[in-house]
Amino acid sequence: MNKLYHYWFSPFSRAIRVALAEKAIEFELVLEMPWTRRRDFLALNPAGTVPVLLCEDEVKLCGSYAIQEYLQDTQTTESLLGDTPAERAETRRLIEWFDIKFYTEVTDILIIEKVMKRFLKLGVPEAANIRCAGINIKQHLKYIEYLAERRNWLAGDRFSYADIAAASHLSCIDYLGDVPWEDFQGAKDWYARIKSRPSFQPLLKDLIAGLPPVSHYKNLDF
Repeated sequence: MNKLYHYWFSPFSRAIRVALAEKAIEFELVLEMPWTRRRDFLALNPAGTVPVLLCEDEVKLCGSYAIQEYLQDTQTTESLLGDTPAERAETRRLIEWFDIKFYTEVTDILIIEKVMKRFLKLGVPEAANIRCAGINIKQHLKYIEYLAERRNWLAGDRFSYADIAAASHLSCIDYLGDVPWEDFQGAKDWYARIKSRPSFQPLLKDLIAGLPPVSHYKNLDF
């Protein structure tokens, strides 16, 4: 059985969970708390980050980008990157947008302030940082709406790693109730389509002890 080392609030882990499900690849989830710097896990990935995928054929893959590219190169199922060089370039551009820009401006801030500080006792959340992330997410939702109005999916005609990346970040923030969906109907409609996919629904069943999700989190129709 393939094993995926993951953490609930890692959008990169979430993206690979969705990708593996889209590819109909069976896998076992292994919860890893990256900040513990567990010796056995560091032996798998010296960077100490998730996701890490241990394949049945003993191939070890560290990081969402390496795993995505490996699946692209080894699986015969429908491509999640695109068929042409232009399609693949646009998908990779948007993956970078969400995994770097969105992560830095929104996801990382809110996870640190609302999750890590609470559970690791790192101090009181900074209201200014939370407000900043709240302003930033609105700009990203506007961009999602811009793309969704002009394309069937974010990168083009087909569902891709771009949609998976964006939805994985948003799902982390939505768990906390920090996505202002009511002001961005186009983005909300796009996300509802993602939530309805069988590959995405296992994420909606995540339940972290002591931190329940916002009431609409599991609702496919909001």
